[in-house]
Amino acid sequence: MRVKRDAVFSVELEECSRNPQYREVDDGGSAENHVSEDPEEKLDSDAEYTQIQPYAGMPKEVLLLHSSKARYRVTREILFWLMVACTLALVALTVTVIALSPRCMNWWQVSPVYQVYLRSFSDSDGDGVGDLKGIQKQLDHFQYLNIKSVWVGPFYRSPMRDSGYDVEDFRAIDPLFGTMNDFEELLAKMHSVGLKLIMDFIPNHTSDRHRWFNLSRATDPHYKDYYVWSDCDGSSPRPNNWVSVFGRSAWTYDEVRGQCYLHQFLKEQPELNFRNPHVRKEMTDIIHFWLAKGVDGFRMGAVKHLLEAAHLRDEPQVDPNKAPESVVSEWDLYHDYTISQLGLHDLLRDWRAEMEAYSREPGKYRFMVTESYDYEEVDKTMMYYGTSLVKESDFPFNFYLLDLPQNTSGLWVQHLVQLWMDNMPKGQWANWLVGNHDKPRIASSAGQTYIRVINMLLLTLPGTPTTYYGEEIGMENVNVTDSQAQDLAGKYNASASRDPQRSPMQWSGDMNAGFNNKTNVTWLPVHPDYRSINVEVQKKDEGSVLAQYRFLNTLRQSEVPLQRGWFCYVHADAGVFSYLRELDGLDRAFLMVLNFGKESAITDLSPIAELPDQLKVLKSTNQVSDGKALQKSRILTEAGEGLVIQYSTNTRFNPNHPEQCYVSEKTCYLSVVDILYTC
Repeated sequence: MRVKRDAVFSVELEECSRNPQYREVDDGGSAENHVSEDPEEKLDSDAEYTQIQPYAGMPKEVLLLHSSKARYRVTREILFWLMVACTLALVALTVTVIALSPRCMNWWQVSPVYQVYLRSFSDSDGDGVGDLKGIQKQLDHFQYLNIKSVWVGPFYRSPMRDSGYDVEDFRAIDPLFGTMNDFEELLAKMHSVGLKLIMDFIPNHTSDRHRWFNLSRATDPHYKDYYVWSDCDGSSPRPNNWVSVFGRSAWTYDEVRGQCYLHQFLKEQPELNFRNPHVRKEMTDIIHFWLAKGVDGFRMGAVKHLLEAAHLRDEPQVDPNKAPESVVSEWDLYHDYTISQLGLHDLLRDWRAEMEAYSREPGKYRFMVTESYDYEEVDKTMMYYGTSLVKESDFPFNFYLLDLPQNTSGLWVQHLVQLWMDNMPKGQWANWLVGNHDKPRIASSAGQTYIRVINMLLLTLPGTPTTYYGEEIGMENVNVTDSQAQDLAGKYNASASRDPQRSPMQWSGDMNAGFNNKTNVTWLPVHPDYRSINVEVQKKDEGSVLAQYRFLNTLRQSEVPLQRGWFCYVHADAGVFSYLRELDGLDRAFLMVLNFGKESAITDLSPIAELPDQLKVLKSTNQVSDGKALQKSRILTEAGEGLVIQYSTNTRFNPNHPEQCYVSEKTCYLSVVDILYTC
């Protein structure tokens, strides 16, 4: 073996001496002079090896000897540490970008929430009532408007004493609206086209036909305390002076049990007892049931009524001199014992925690919004945001713009906006609405003149707007005769009827406004103006309410200043409310000039040094003004006209006017690398 090895090595050295790439060694002599004639001697001398220059095909032994030379070792180490340094730099840069990047906006922040009142949206089977298949038939409408979030009203099994808000079975679909299979198909279809479904959750009460109530009135040991019961005299069922939201006593005597039960709404809606842990578990299980089916969020209804004081004392009268027997309205009492009781927020936070377990999968965040009309007690509403340590709702509904028709002026609108922004906890997300299924349509209460400028306000303010179906085309209230009335609340008080704002959606100029194209039946009358105010007609008109809504919603979602930039007041007077939206580091900003007054106005913004002298209208509610050039010292708007003005500037307004500006999360733009970062 030794002989063979020597022979092979000798041949290799001979080939080396004939290698055309053979070069002189470092000391200037020929490499041939350093190659031993005796292979044995060569093997015993490492020094001889070191004199051989690298060449193609060299054996491993020669390669290893060369690799230890300083010239190769140092170069190799330099390259190695350079790669390590580059890797660490990339990791550090990545960590820095991630750390400085603002939170990604969630789906409920990006798009308006569109409220579907199910009975009135679209009827697929010709019975005159909207249904789940009807919504599926109209999904293209949401995509046309660039809507991503759809809130659907209650579709639980119900005797329909309160249009589905009296629930007989929380785990079943009422046949009036379809089947569970219809719901699952709708949900799957919505998800397939990028839509999110928010459903109504009604925890405060059930229907008096619910299985729990029947067992409770029969004093079943497990269910007897599922509702709020009190001893009372059947001839005068009034354990205390508490009154219903709909008027009259909040107590009704039950002959089966021989006691009175509490109902803060209709007598057919008995109040659940959330001081009973079994009731809490039942409702938590229902939340799990729908989340497991894939719903994307809940609107928690009437949450301030969830708990009542256990002592059941009389509530103080607003007018102490009023005869107790004449206290029949909710406005006659201070509701110290029936709303916003201690423990309410603990209950809601527990539900939020249950929802969080379903939000861990990317893209599957489960949204929660709470409904609570707290009127002048805005601080109570803000408590639904939770705290910096404990999360509650993503936002509570903001009902303060419902008061907008009380005083159509720029100062009044600024007051309503500022009321929310001044009280909202730092870092939280605002929201805005001007109508819903309980309140008159804004086009009727404020007037058609203002529907466009109001939509412009909603779609350019910071936060999430909520659009009640039909507002995107300017639908108005419908007149409902006594024979056509459906709302039981209106039968107690005709002026309190909610039927007028619930008329069928106006899709086209066809029979029944396209709501029901199979039979000439609708559960409420269609508004007589449906031939001129409908989706089909307005799609063909670039100056329509619908076209403007679509443009502004698309602009809102495509422009970062409108999504997450600073919101700053710049002007308000008897007619005009003006504000701007800007982002630090971005040379593009937007100025809104909205005329809520009763006559034309000229607005002088020349004191605003941060605005350029020359401005150009990007979008006006009056189409003829689109693209119009303006001087900032003379901005003319007609009554009900709104302007969106895009301008370029390197001077930000917010640093010099911090008391006039708000931002949920401060974000800056770095143009060099085209990224957003937290600043």
